Amino acid sequence: MSEQTTTPDTVSTSPEAASGDVTPAPAAEAPAAPEATAPVDAPPAGPAAATPAPSADAAPGEAVPAPGEAVPAPGEAVPAGAVPTEAVPAEAVPADDAPAEAVPVDAPPAEDAPPAVSGRSGRGRRVAWAVARWTVAALVCGGLGAGAAYGIAGMERHEVPGLATEKDGRWEYPKLSLPALPAGVPRPFSDGNNGENHYADLRKLLLPAPAGATVDKKLAGGWVTVDQYLAEYDADKRPALKQALTDHAVRHIAARGWTMPDGTVTRVYLLQFNSGAFTRAFQDDDLGFGGSSGAALQGAADMENDPRWTLPEEMDTSSYVFRETEPYGPEQTRQGYVVAGDTLALVVQSKKGGTPEVPFHQTVVLQNQLLG
Repeated sequence: MSEQTTTPDTVSTSPEAASGDVTPAPAAEAPAAPEATAPVDAPPAGPAAATPAPSADAAPGEAVPAPGEAVPAPGEAVPAGAVPTEAVPAEAVPADDAPAEAVPVDAPPAEDAPPAVSGRSGRGRRVAWAVARWTVAALVCGGLGAGAAYGIAGMERHEVPGLATEKDGRWEYPKLSLPALPAGVPRPFSDGNNGENHYADLRKLLLPAPAGATVDKKLAGGWVTVDQYLAEYDADKRPALKQALTDHAVRHIAARGWTMPDGTVTRVYLLQFNSGAFTRAFQDDDLGFGGSSGAALQGAADMENDPRWTLPEEMDTSSYVFRETEPYGPEQTRQGYVVAGDTLALVVQSKKGGTPEVPFHQTVVLQNQLLG
């Protein structure tokens, strides 16, 4: 079956038509145009009746109504200005010559846009709160740690738990300090002091009594007589020693004694001569101690060198320690000497049942430090 094509009547563009003397024929219903690929920018095709197809017999120069343009009704004249002399299809306009059109940027769909949030979200608030809590906890712990460190640093070793020295029988003595010297006076073992003299008050060089001690009122840290000192030695030795002290011109004798709660009795004597040479002469010629205890003490005739006694090296003083050998009767006596320039120290301790070693050594060491 062959396809019929009906050609619509054409509109003449001759001068007669422009003058209005020509009446166009009625427009016939146009069949559908052949299928063609529409350009991307072309408007969508409307009904076939709205856009008449050009006739194959149309003469060149005849205008074809543009899409959307009204077609004159039969018997209606076409205005002169409405008929172009040359029709240019819209598809024929080059893309480069066409005016540029602004391409609007489409906003993202409402469902894709993030929701507006006023303030922090619930998760953000929880994170901030957790950070704040940990910060406060760290500051508190840091403050407590610093306070604890400061408290421990300000404590004495024996006050810190775990660091306190285990009790070994030592006594608790006051903090020791050397007495002040007159202006321009040297220490006993400094350069220029050839006599190794102690220029400080001899009584201030005496070791103080430890905590808990009961001080002997007769030996309270002041001056004592020669006879009080000689009472420590055996009776038959006293006359010779007294004469020796006169010969060596002893200057002063100071003494302190005390008794501890456990019954240990301590007596300390300091004898001061004119120089270190007189002190050593009294030691060697009269007391006779060194390798042995020398002149016997009252009630303790048999003494021996203490094998457990040691004194730090590089000392300007000399020390000698002895103990009473067994059997020693109802009480044991310990004896110590310190030779320090112009001063001689005698330390005596006794206790029923036996004299403890540690506090005796401690007493000798501290008295030695005060004289050195």
